[in-house]
Formats: sequence, C-alpha cells, structure tokens
Amino acid sequence: MSQRPFSTSAFREAARGLAATGRRIYANGWSPATSSNYSQRLNEDYAAVTCSGKDKGLLNEGDIMVVDMAGQPATEGKPSAETLLHTQLYRRQAQVGAVLHTHSHASTVLTMHWPANSLSLEGYELLKALEGITTHDSRLTLPVFENTQDIASLADQVDTAMADGRISHAYLIRGHGLYTWASDLAACYRQLEALETLLAIELDRRRLSGV
Repeated sequence: MSQRPFSTSAFREAARGLAATGRRIYANGWSPATSSNYSQRLNEDYAAVTCSGKDKGLLNEGDIMVVDMAGQPATEGKPSAETLLHTQLYRRQAQVGAVLHTHSHASTVLTMHWPANSLSLEGYELLKALEGITTHDSRLTLPVFENTQDIASLADQVDTAMADGRISHAYLIRGHGLYTWASDLAACYRQLEALETLLAIELDRRRLSGV
C-alpha cells in the first residue's frame, strides 16, 4: 500500500474537529440543512473538507474527505464545487489554516435586500475577536460578490480582490452567505461567531433605522 501524501492522524483529527465545529455552527442557525462547507489545511498540498450534500446538524467524521489544492479528491467522497473557494484561500495565503462558509439569515437578507457591493462593520468591540484587530476603533469592509454557478470564475474574482488588498478577513456572496478564514480552526470559529453576530446586529440596526 502506497503512503498517503498527508498524515492520516492529522486527517482524523481534522475530521473530528470539522464535524464538531459544523454541528456547533448548525446549532447557532448559521448553516441550515445541507448548506455550507468547512475545511482545514493538512499541509501545503492537501486540506480536509466537508463532503457535498451532508446535513450539517448531523455532521460526523465520515462526512469529511481530503482534496488537493486544485479541489480534486484524494480520498473517497464527493467535494462541493465550492471547494475551489477554499483551496483558493489556501493557495493565496500560506498562513490560512481553516476556512468556514455559512448561509445565515442575516448575511442572506443583508446582501439580497441592499444592493451595495460591500458591507462595512465599524466601531464594534467585537471586531477585536478577529485575528490582527486590536481595537474597536476599526473598520472592516466585507466585499459582496455576485452569486454564480461558475465557482472557478468566482474564485478568480476573490483572488484578484485579495491580491489588490480589498479583502482581509472575510467576504460575502449575494444571497449565498459568508466566507471567513484564520490561522487554525478554533480561531476561524471565533472569527465566524463574531462576524455572524455583527451581521445580525447590523441587520437589526438597519431595520430599526428604517434604512
């Protein structure tokens, strides 16, 4: 039997972590039904990622597979087409250790009801939960990309925006949710929780102000 090009123990640990994190995300209402996908880097060439079409509230270790950085399967399982949005991030930034994508109510309404191409979060204490942000006196701009079935094209758009310095911690897809990434899975979940909370607050503020 040929040796795998990634650590089996690292894969098992990643699968456990992703499954537990996925169930936690589902419990918060950010990834209903089979929506969303999550991943964790294994090494410079491979990542563990959720298989396509899995119920996130019932996610288990068997629902996690390995892909290479072109999004091609390295173990049994069918990856989502959106896997390319994960591998783009791993290729672009070597320090990215995990990526989480959610389909929350707030991110959907904010991007569908308001036509802006970006959404800014400013002055919130909770921004300090994001890697590299040390003060509430910060402004985080989330670009909003148009939803498309051409995921390769969307990944190219994201890559260009990152190369131009227009994306730092996360971005939104219109009607399709949030993508965020960090150095490891724990930091990524913490960042996701902060962002989803801030998006919900932003939605409430707009409703209250009648915007």
